[in-house]
Formats: sequence, C-alpha cells, structure tokens
Amino acid sequence: MKHLSKILLVLFVLASSTGFSQNLKFGHINSEELISLMPDRDSALVKLQKYATDLDETLQEMRSEFQTKLNTYQQRQATWTAAVLEARQKELQEIDQRITQYQQTAQQEYQQMQQILFAPVLKKANETITNLGKQKGLIYIFDTASGAIPFINSELSEDILPLAKTTLKIPADKKPMAIGGQPTQ
Repeated sequence: MKHLSKILLVLFVLASSTGFSQNLKFGHINSEELISLMPDRDSALVKLQKYATDLDETLQEMRSEFQTKLNTYQQRQATWTAAVLEARQKELQEIDQRITQYQQTAQQEYQQMQQILFAPVLKKANETITNLGKQKGLIYIFDTASGAIPFINSELSEDILPLAKTTLKIPADKKPMAIGGQPTQ
C-alpha cells in the first residue's frame, strides 16, 4: 500500500507537466455496482437461492426427525428399561452430531457453489473493464468499490460504468436484484 501511494504520487506529479499530462488518461468504476446490475449475476443469485433452499429443507427434515424422537423420548422415558433409555439417548446424540456435521458441510458446499456460479460473472465484468480500458486508451482504471482511492476528481477521471452497462446491454435504469428476487430501492 505504501509503494502504491508513492507510485500514484509520482504519476500525478508527472501528469501535472504539460507534455506528459495530455497522454495520461485515467478511469474509474465501481465494480461492485456493475456486477450487481449484471443479468448474469441475477441468474446466478436465483440458482444460489434455490441451492440454499434445498440445503435448508434437508436440515429442517433432520431437525424434525430429532424433535420427534426427542418428544417420544421425553414422553416414554419413565416406562423404558435402562437398556432402551441408553439406546435412545445414543440415537439422539448421533442425530444431533449428524445435524452439526451437515450444517458444516452444507456451509462449505454453499460457499463452493457460490464461487462456481459467480466466477463467470466476475470474469465477464473484468474482461469488460479491461476491454473498455484498452478501447478508451486509459492507463489505469481505479475500482472505487475497494475504497483504496481517497480522492477522485470526477472531472478528470472518466466513470466507465455507463459504458460497461451499455456494452453488457444493461438498461440504464436497472436496479440490483436483492435477495428474494425483488429489485433494491
């Protein structure tokens, strides 16, 4: 970060000289906003939500089984022999362990699915940004989503988000889709 600051300072000092400043062109984009507006992201989000629902349904079935057996245990424990009590306690512990294991596995699988579904979206956004940077003859495109740039003079830096949206055929007034399928306000 310290070296990046020095490099940027040198570039801005050099850019202030008249001969060099005419050749430097910088751009900026909020990549998170671009990605949130991409139809590909909406499609991936719907698939991910379906996957999460399937995982959750299985978890709810396991919890229901546990609750049913726990209720039976609580109602009949006074009438069971010690051997039956021990077997039922062990069964409840095993179900509880399976639930815990399933939750951990399901979380890992969800994260893997998220990476698989969103990788093409991120790749497409990055390729679009790179291609637009080349087309516009920009030296750098700063990503304002990362928060690493303390100041942007929007009069001197070109926001390429509108161009990226046009390139990806995203309507100018499109709002990002929120969890649950409804556009955000």
